[in-house]
Amino acid sequence: MKNVIFGVVASLALTTAALADDMKLAVTTSFHNSGLAEILLPEIKADLDLDVQLLVVGTGQAIRLGEAGDVDAILVHSQKAEEKFLAGGNGTHRREIMYNDFVFIGPSADSAGVKGAENAAQALQSIAQAHASFVSRGDDSGTHKKELSLWKAADLDPAGFDGWYRAVGAGMGAALNTASGMEAYIMADRASWLNFGNKGGLELLFAGDPVLFNQYAYLPVNPEKHAHVKNDLALKLEAWLTSDRAKELINAYKIGGETLFVFNAKQ
Repeated sequence: MKNVIFGVVASLALTTAALADDMKLAVTTSFHNSGLAEILLPEIKADLDLDVQLLVVGTGQAIRLGEAGDVDAILVHSQKAEEKFLAGGNGTHRREIMYNDFVFIGPSADSAGVKGAENAAQALQSIAQAHASFVSRGDDSGTHKKELSLWKAADLDPAGFDGWYRAVGAGMGAALNTASGMEAYIMADRASWLNFGNKGGLELLFAGDPVLFNQYAYLPVNPEKHAHVKNDLALKLEAWLTSDRAKELINAYKIGGETLFVFNAKQ
């Protein structure tokens, strides 16, 4: 009997040893909707023997998960919120990984004349003046935070808008689906738009204003605040995300010949 018990224990030990390391990473819905995760995760597993469990949420929720110690790191895109996260002692540091840009999407007829705007502020002012249907994520995500800052820069306040402005409280894919169904205007990140399959009568109408720059950053959760977090694995993943291998994969990821992200981590 002792030999049998020992054999079971030994077998369990070998099975446990064979298991890959695993960690939790909160990522934005825009990153997930881009399809890039499907490219990166298998390579991370192959190179590091690391299983990365993604919690797909908006930036605001990702930050709250980090503050609670429910994840080991976060990958988000709202610098002010990230800096506040660090100032509160919730993260160890912020590492920029890649960027793309925000774009304005709308019906091809473009009744508000967004296509002719000189800048992002003018594009939003045109939509507001026309009372054209506009879908907002309304979910405290990085995209939502950026949208609100752009309305403010255009001297407009969504709190005073009437029925033409619809905040859906959902991720990027769901918001784009709503906009497609309504043939409404919406602000999206370029990657999510390019990977979105239900475009319907929508098209990309405006892009290129420098204020639409969209930086993604990686922040490990502070192990001094949450001793249980896997900081060693978070740092291991960070080293990979800022490597030449990640650079190659990120820059090569295209849809319809268009680049979705540009790697800009300092190595």
